[in-house]
Amino acid sequence: QVQLVESGGGLVQPGGSLRLSCAASRSIFTINAMGWYRQAPGKQRELVALITSGGSTNYADSVKGRFTISRDNAENTVYLRMNNLKPEDTAVYYCNAHIIIMTSGYDYWGQGTQVTVSS
Repeated sequence: QVQLVESGGGLVQPGGSLRLSCAASRSIFTINAMGWYRQAPGKQRELVALITSGGSTNYADSVKGRFTISRDNAENTVYLRMNNLKPEDTAVYYCNAHIIIMTSGYDYWGQGTQVTVSS
């Protein structure tokens, strides 16, 4: 198992920046992939960005060129740097850890952090 604690959300004006942090309770080397998802009111949760244990990254088309996912292995922390924020980025952002054991995958979630982009 792994516990995830997010931080860094808040209110920001359009065009502004935020950095979200996700601290894991175990070495992120042992986690196959970590990602950020978001859920806006009335919408389904969607993948924003993903980083694998090998360092490969993947982004939703809507955030490419604006968001960057990274990790600090020594701190067992994954970050999401969000630049040029837009009102449509407003959502609760959740950190996810995906662990594969044998042929089964297990997902763990943080409690979520609110990001509001508004003038």
